[in-house]
Amino acid sequence: MKRNLIVVLAVLLSASTCFSQKFNSAIEYMNYMSDQYKTINKDTWEYTSAVAHGKSARKVEKRRVEVLKTLLQSKKSIQKIQGYEGDNELRDSVISYLTISYDVINYDYAKIVDMEAISEQSYDAMEAYMLAQDQANEKLHTAGNMLQLQQDNYARKHDITINPELDEISKKLEAADKVFDYYRVIYLLFFKSYKQEAYLMDAMQRNDVSGIEQNKNALMNYANEGIKELASMDGFSGDVTIRNACKNMLTFYKKESEEHMKTISDFYIKNENFAKIKAAFDAKKPSSRTQEDVDEFNKAVDDINKASNEYNVLSNKLNQDRADLINKWNTSSQAFLDKHIAK
Repeated sequence: MKRNLIVVLAVLLSASTCFSQKFNSAIEYMNYMSDQYKTINKDTWEYTSAVAHGKSARKVEKRRVEVLKTLLQSKKSIQKIQGYEGDNELRDSVISYLTISYDVINYDYAKIVDMEAISEQSYDAMEAYMLAQDQANEKLHTAGNMLQLQQDNYARKHDITINPELDEISKKLEAADKVFDYYRVIYLLFFKSYKQEAYLMDAMQRNDVSGIEQNKNALMNYANEGIKELASMDGFSGDVTIRNACKNMLTFYKKESEEHMKTISDFYIKNENFAKIKAAFDAKKPSSRTQEDVDEFNKAVDDINKASNEYNVLSNKLNQDRADLINKWNTSSQAFLDKHIAK
């Protein structure tokens, strides 16, 4: 069920790069730093694509640990480089970016890996998990913007003209951010009702009539709210497949809670009532039972048998419809990410 949204890992610099080199011009120095940033984007894109196409944070944990070692080594190496003509501002900005990246990957992302393991336990846990991803991502974006600003200042100081066009990987990363932002909104709408239905099913398993009613009403509200919000959303670049898949899922939950649960609740009420009547009937000796007792018991048997048949027919249909719709949701979700985020 889970789709783990992206937290951009800023992975960096091959340890084999020679940091003792000298630079003959300001633009050579700047190009060197820019090449390092392109390396960041390349590795970031590889990670982004991996997450989009099915790899969880836990599965790339080994890669995270390796990246931390490389980041630390790279930071120490860059600190040894002298700025061009004594100008260390650009170098210091790269070091600052590396420091922030290291902290995000070492602390924020370690927390995210742990949160992933419990993210499906509740809607709040899933929302917190996605929020943590966004916050980590935002820290790296902010650090990247600060580095870009310093690059622009360096270029102006040394009369260097910068091509404003993003490179291909940067374009892909920017596009991926938009895809995940859209996906996250729809996923949370789905997950809120999906999880609420799980609570409803649990109440049914426990024969908790009061719990069934409470969770049914909550599911009804969440489904209606979600359908309303989806109605206000456009497709992503004209693609409405995932929105429609979510709408179909929420429509199922809406109908289940508003219509079908009447039959299901009736069964549990009659089952509870039958248990009481049967217990009272069994407690009496056969010789002590009146005709009224027998008539009441027989009527209760007829009622529970009828309710059971209706319940079984409806439950089988709901189970089949639910399985089909969840399968379509999962397929549509992955197809959406595969379509809009290249491998």
